[in-house]
Amino acid sequence: MSVVEQTEGSVEIERKFLLRALPDLTPLKARDVAQGYLTSATDSVEMRVRRKGCGADAAHFMTLKSDGTLLRKEIEVPISADQFDSFWPATKGRRVEKTRYVGVLADGLRFELDVFHGGLDGLKLVEVEFATVEAASRFVAPDWFGEDVTSNKGYKNKSLAVNGLP
Repeated sequence: MSVVEQTEGSVEIERKFLLRALPDLTPLKARDVAQGYLTSATDSVEMRVRRKGCGADAAHFMTLKSDGTLLRKEIEVPISADQFDSFWPATKGRRVEKTRYVGVLADGLRFELDVFHGGLDGLKLVEVEFATVEAASRFVAPDWFGEDVTSNKGYKNKSLAVNGLP
């Protein structure tokens, strides 16, 4: 039994897509995100630290995720900036930087659109979370969404951080 299975946490049901076209980003909330992975590419769980935002408005988190594609267990806890700074050096060579835009689709579902920087410059992914697997299965993506890469583990952020683009 993995650590994630032994610990209470929420379940994340999420589909991920490449973008066909970039929507108007002007009305969307945006935050810079830096995240680094403490686990290797071959570990069955994912442990990361993440900073959202900059300066005094930054928020810091440590997250444990189970393996999987559409459905994963997730435990995320806030940590201090000092704790983040303590773990950050251990993530060298396993990091992603992106700007995350958050918006709402016509059907009321929230989306997160990530525009990657650095070695992943040019990659744009959009994620939508669902309450149930059935809702995820019924989801019809808008025209500006591209290929569904939910099942392609090469587009998981940990894989992108370690291996680069698939």
